[in-house]
Amino acid sequence: MTLVPLDGGFSLNVERMGSGPPLVLLHGFTGSATSWGPLAEMLAARNTVIAVDIVGHGASGKPDDLAPYAIDRAARDAVAGMLAFGFRRSSWLGYSMGGRLALYVAATIPKAVDRLVLVGASPGLADPEEREARRAADEALADRIESEGVPAFVDYWESLPLFETQARLPAGMKLAIRRGRLANDAGGLANSLRGMGTGAQPSLHDRLGDIEAPSLLLAGVRDAKFAAIAREMAAAMPGARAHLVPDAGHAAHIEKPAYCARTITAFLEEGARERSDGGSLGAGR
Repeated sequence: MTLVPLDGGFSLNVERMGSGPPLVLLHGFTGSATSWGPLAEMLAARNTVIAVDIVGHGASGKPDDLAPYAIDRAARDAVAGMLAFGFRRSSWLGYSMGGRLALYVAATIPKAVDRLVLVGASPGLADPEEREARRAADEALADRIESEGVPAFVDYWESLPLFETQARLPAGMKLAIRRGRLANDAGGLANSLRGMGTGAQPSLHDRLGDIEAPSLLLAGVRDAKFAAIAREMAAAMPGARAHLVPDAGHAAHIEKPAYCARTITAFLEEGARERSDGGSLGAGR
């Protein structure tokens, strides 16, 4: 555990493992730096994995002020987490909410991004009316989390069709995922929705063509909505390609960790062959 102090009086928790070229991991909503399952350890065999607890999650701060939850601020703070280990530039891997955040880093702080891997992610909502409707829905869900508490919310969250393919996971893995979700703080989750939910996030659709970092867009073949989004994004991003993970749903990296690890490692090693300096100050701490 490394707590990185940030402006605003709170800290970002970052977990580091492995050695080699840096790879920043950004988890999904209700997750944490420890919720990547076997994938993180597999990737750490060839990379310095820097797994961040996004604000409001895990051991990171959960400020009452909404400003640190805005996605532009969260992007800068995630980069600060990388810099704390001595790396100026890294590859980035983000899942769902963390994928939107990683994409935002690539669009707004491109010098920090070597290669980009997204799992079940989107560029936000392009239509202003749809975005406002989603913002209102996220606000209502945030209120529900605060009024009913985390256990009731987790019961609801795990019942969503988006996660139905996770019913096939081993019992021990499902229990670990649930325990991780239950460990969250109601205020942190609620403010995360208000600050960087899909409704609050500015659309990145008109910036996709400017993202030059080579990008791998993963989605489970059984996650039809995000598989279609991955294809659409790949068509708009000059250095991107979509890759569908067989027999997997939204959390493809949890359902098929070995397959995703092989695919991601091969993609990252393409970049390793092209780099001459590794994009870092050194091995970091």
